[in-house]
Amino acid sequence: MVDQRPRDWDRRAFLKGAALIGTAALSGLHRDASAAEPPLEIARLRLYQKPGICTAPQYLAEAFLRLEGFTDVQYVPLKGPRDIEPALASGEIDIGFHFAAPSIIRVEAGDPIVMLGGGHVGCFELFGTNGVRAVRDLKGKTVSVQELGSSHHVFLSTVLAHVGLNPAKDIKWVVHPQAEAIRLLGEGKIDALLGFPPDPQELRDKNIGHLILNSIVDRPWSHYFCCMVTANKDFVKRHPSATKRALRAILKATDVCAGEPDRLARFLVDNGYATNYKYALQAMKEMATIYGHWRDYDPEDTIRFYSLRLQEVGMITSSPQKIIAQGTDWRFIRELRRELKG
Repeated sequence: MVDQRPRDWDRRAFLKGAALIGTAALSGLHRDASAAEPPLEIARLRLYQKPGICTAPQYLAEAFLRLEGFTDVQYVPLKGPRDIEPALASGEIDIGFHFAAPSIIRVEAGDPIVMLGGGHVGCFELFGTNGVRAVRDLKGKTVSVQELGSSHHVFLSTVLAHVGLNPAKDIKWVVHPQAEAIRLLGEGKIDALLGFPPDPQELRDKNIGHLILNSIVDRPWSHYFCCMVTANKDFVKRHPSATKRALRAILKATDVCAGEPDRLARFLVDNGYATNYKYALQAMKEMATIYGHWRDYDPEDTIRFYSLRLQEVGMITSSPQKIIAQGTDWRFIRELRRELKG
């Protein structure tokens, strides 16, 4: 199922993205993107669209992608918490942001996906009731996730293991849609939940629970990539020029996201990627510091870190080096780091 937006909607989205990026930046992109590079092997690129706005760069990237030569940019609607992995593996989508840890699990399972580089660090925040003041206090408590095996569940499992808890034995996991989980936390019927933007902004605004952990600022999570730019392996093999150009567009959009949170929030709301401008604006202001770190951190370190954490909780058995060999391709990010110096 692909995005059925009318063509005039696409044009409005492109023009709003172009206005946010700026004419000068777009002109500069057009010059360096087309110079001495192989032509695109394919003009179509499919990304995903789903709730959550920490992946804002891939939406803003549409304007950059079109200037890279992609004439058919599609956003495939996804609804479930784990729809990204099967959509990438099946080739329903070609490329997009995804949390590193679930991708590692799918790589070990043999899914044909490949991680190309870091997108941004941090974004998840853990909220709890008054009886939970620290992560260790979650022992024996009830924690809501959207689905077992979802990004929420996997990330929190690695956090629990880091402080010596066993997520399989020490936590009472319950499954609820996120909106219901927020209500239940406010009523004290669950003890904690993990949220990504704009959920933390809503929780703070409504005075529901209190913050226990913020992966944007709390170590070690703040020093490793949360979302990686991940692609279908066959797409990368067959379309290396398109892969590099798509990654470049996304990374350039990531840089823009770091600089204009107010206009970015309006872009997200106007184009249907977010519904609440207040929460979107707050989220983009808080996340401005994490965009652009794709130059600063080594994505391979992230894979090693999360692979070891996933081994600790029994979610994988493969070594970090095997995951790196089987599920990563750093050649494009290495080239782009040299090309797009900050």
